[in-house]
Amino acid sequence: MGTTVVVSGAVGPLGRRVCELAAADPDVDRLVVVDPSDPQLAAACAGASVVVHLGAVVDGEGDLDGTGTEPDVAGARRLLAAADEVGARTVVVLSSALVYGAWPNNPVPLTEDAALRPDPALRFAVEKAELERLAAQWRAEHEEQVDDLETGGPGACTVAVLRPTVTVSAGASAWLARSPWSAAGVQIGAAERPAQFVHLDDLAAAVDLARRERLDGAFNVAPDGWIPGEQLRALAGPVPRLHLPAAVAERFATLGWSIGATAAPPAVITYRTHPWVVANDRLREAGWVPAHTNEEAFVEADDGGPLGSLDARRRQLLSLGAVAGVLAGVVAGVALLLRRRRS
Repeated sequence: MGTTVVVSGAVGPLGRRVCELAAADPDVDRLVVVDPSDPQLAAACAGASVVVHLGAVVDGEGDLDGTGTEPDVAGARRLLAAADEVGARTVVVLSSALVYGAWPNNPVPLTEDAALRPDPALRFAVEKAELERLAAQWRAEHEEQVDDLETGGPGACTVAVLRPTVTVSAGASAWLARSPWSAAGVQIGAAERPAQFVHLDDLAAAVDLARRERLDGAFNVAPDGWIPGEQLRALAGPVPRLHLPAAVAERFATLGWSIGATAAPPAVITYRTHPWVVANDRLREAGWVPAHTNEEAFVEADDGGPLGSLDARRRQLLSLGAVAGVLAGVVAGVALLLRRRRS
């Protein structure tokens, strides 16, 4: 007898991939797409043995990790309650590596044993951590069934929590260019931090593996290793960059956020300042094999912008001019912010 799989957030780029993989699985006889705000949610989930919560689909403005979704904590509560009501035994929840926070004393790389320390000022990360708390609570309420997993008993329940790093694909070039993870624009301090990028296809494969193999616990999702700052600069090509002290960059980010010039809140600066890369050993041991390296994922998503079609000399000249323009804008913006504070 096949299984019934319920998926929230299915209309987004990640959700579509997850649904395609589930639909191609001969062991899945019914795939149900749900909206957690549906007042008849439990009825929609009837007969489900697997529930996958990807979150609420967004257009990019609230998306800080590239998955195209936001946490939807309220929806998660309703979906977990529905999973309990219909007797689902497998739950997969999409979290984010942002829950670790970016702090000066972070180990490199972060493993799943690291404490969850999201920046309190970054709502997205805080809500992802709350999502994980709800998942852990649901698992604890089914502890007896979880214990049965050792014998493969019919009551066994599992909860897999996936923590992807920055997620990209060919269709995410516009998002990447305006995101905090872009190789262009303002850089914090003299050093360029290492970066990680997981391809959207590989994240969908991780979700599918967690569903099929009934994985239990937390799993980081990232390719092997990471891209050193200087290598990322080389991959991105001659794009404009401006290195600023952290204090100045914070003022600049605050100004941009206050006038609506950027969708990224100032708290994201910490992820550009301190170590923040994750290990994938646990997911690899479970059988996940990424099809794309960090470099391949980044290059596919980074189209080089308007400079990509120009020869090297012209790109360099335009790049230098753009940096000068950014510097002038920063100086003017900081001066305006200081004048406002004094007044």
